[in-house]
Amino acid sequence: MSRFVEGEPRTQSLLFPERLDDWITEDNPVRVVDAFVDELDLKQLGFDGAVPAETGRPAYHPSTLLKIYIYGYLNRVQSSRRLEREAQRNVEVVWLTGRLMPDFKTIADFRKDNGPAIRKVCARFVELCRQMKLFSEAVVAIDGSKFKAVNNRDRNFTEQKIKSRLAHLEKAVQHYLDDLDRADREPATVPEARVSRLKEKIAAVKAEMRKLAKVKEQLPKAEGQISLTDPDARSMNSAGKGTGTVGYNVQTAVDTKNHMIVAHDVINVGSDRHQLTEMAKSAREALGSKRLTALADRGYFTGEEIRDCQQVGITALVPKPLTSNSRADGRFDKRDFVYNAKRDAYRCPAGQWAIWRCTSVERGLTNYKYWPSACPKCPLKARCTPSD
Repeated sequence: MSRFVEGEPRTQSLLFPERLDDWITEDNPVRVVDAFVDELDLKQLGFDGAVPAETGRPAYHPSTLLKIYIYGYLNRVQSSRRLEREAQRNVEVVWLTGRLMPDFKTIADFRKDNGPAIRKVCARFVELCRQMKLFSEAVVAIDGSKFKAVNNRDRNFTEQKIKSRLAHLEKAVQHYLDDLDRADREPATVPEARVSRLKEKIAAVKAEMRKLAKVKEQLPKAEGQISLTDPDARSMNSAGKGTGTVGYNVQTAVDTKNHMIVAHDVINVGSDRHQLTEMAKSAREALGSKRLTALADRGYFTGEEIRDCQQVGITALVPKPLTSNSRADGRFDKRDFVYNAKRDAYRCPAGQWAIWRCTSVERGLTNYKYWPSACPKCPLKARCTPSD
């Protein structure tokens, strides 16, 4: 064993340093968290408990719980129970809180009761980063992420899911009834205990059907979807085929230079299609810039959103989605045709011009170029025939 790195015996007494500060290096990020929170006016930001009560048991100062919350955010520790354990065993959190160890209920209630104040803290942090010139390029990347809610998929209902579930339950009831009929015809072959269980199953299925009927009555008021545990959560498609998540769509704008979040929003709409303008405007306001360049993926592409961004001075760079199957079928698609503004026509890969020639006498037009819709002056509203 002499050729290996050897550890200390577990029974060996250790002399810890007298100062807890010796265990935290000078460049540890928790020192930034500590300094940032200590400089905030928590009373002005609206935190509950910033002014202590004159009677009762002393409470934790909001700065202590806010430091724990920020530490969990930086280290991807979201659960209040896990944060409670970190406060008991993690040297960084012990240093950050001064050896205070609040329980998970205190941490969870702090986060629940101080949502608006925590958002103001995020805004103060973005303002500090702007003053430190960390957002100098005014370029952000926008994307959305699906965050799972506490609502299970079985407790989320749509009209189609209720219809499918009811059909399944009706089939199950019919199956149980057939078993009972067989027990009546041949009582010797079916034990009495099984008959009793079948009756209990039928009663349970009917109760479930009545419950689904009540949920179906509430669907028109809930915009076609109901989540029983978390009413605000919605069923959203995931990246995997045929899979979905009941949760929220978290929109985030990230600075491209230092990769810091400058704006965020939580919605319960599964699509990103109409979120570009609002997120870009929020990011520009947070950066304090008059102009902004916003990058996004194909999920954000709509002509209206890009136009709205352009009107307010935001340059949106979004790739256009590929909706044509022509290339898969062995034909040219729209990307292969080049538009010539001077001739007001498209040139195909073979070098020919795609011009639509109007030859109908009723239309009263000749060589009228309009592609690919019907001629605006044509009384027949019919498409012209293509010619070279």
